[in-house]
Amino acid sequence: MSHTTRSTSSGTAEAGADRLSLALVQAASSLDPADNRAAVDRLTPDGPDLVVFPEAFARDFGEAGSDVSPYAEPLDGPFATEVARVARARGSTVVAGMFEQSEDPGRPFNTLVLRGGGEASYRKVHLYDSFGYRESDRLTAGPVEPAVVEIGGWRVGLMTCYDLRFPEFARRLVDAGAELIVVPAAWVAGPRKVHHWRTLVTARAIENTVYVAAVGQPAPRYTGHSMVVDPLGDVVVEAGPGDADEPVVVSAEVDRTTLADARRTNPSLANRRL
Repeated sequence: MSHTTRSTSSGTAEAGADRLSLALVQAASSLDPADNRAAVDRLTPDGPDLVVFPEAFARDFGEAGSDVSPYAEPLDGPFATEVARVARARGSTVVAGMFEQSEDPGRPFNTLVLRGGGEASYRKVHLYDSFGYRESDRLTAGPVEPAVVEIGGWRVGLMTCYDLRFPEFARRLVDAGAELIVVPAAWVAGPRKVHHWRTLVTARAIENTVYVAAVGQPAPRYTGHSMVVDPLGDVVVEAGPGDADEPVVVSAEVDRTTLADARRTNPSLANRRL
């Protein structure tokens, strides 16, 4: 496992709530839920305030169009319970993706579970009916409401993968107070897909003057390129495409001084008229 680290610290902010340390775990989930639960324990580092795993980490999607409902669990099931245990053991907050049981037994939710310093869940709103895929055939969309949780004094918004393509959704999170948006993803590889990923992550940060931390599953099936972008659009740290056999942990620190400076320099949130 390799590590990439860069700090955003300006050297002027005080420790504590002014800063939040992040670890993005760019790793491939397998088709074996037990292996993936073990990977959460093995790959969660000591120290960061917030550790983010990709979408569908409890069990990969499998072949395109395959039924994932047999792998859906409740929010107190084996995967969420292990995420909570690991978060407590590391003294961190951990976010990871799973399939959650819904009222339709054949169409579960695509859910992020957050455990540790806070407890929350987010059911993916925008299902991936695009680029030849039909996620809505096998999954149920979540309610259209922002999921924002406080972690270490920061307001953190949650979205998943395809949600990134909908700017109004990120704006809803910021209107609900988000200072950092985390985006676990399994961004399928293909023509232009890395370009779209990098452009959209950066755009969501710039237009909302917010930090965006986006983590994806690696190549060859997915695009990798897990990254943190600051509120003025500067890439703080970025992984490469990665490899399914070699997890990468991307580490960074976000700070409120940078956030405040960006919103003072570019007060677009205050200036908007719509």
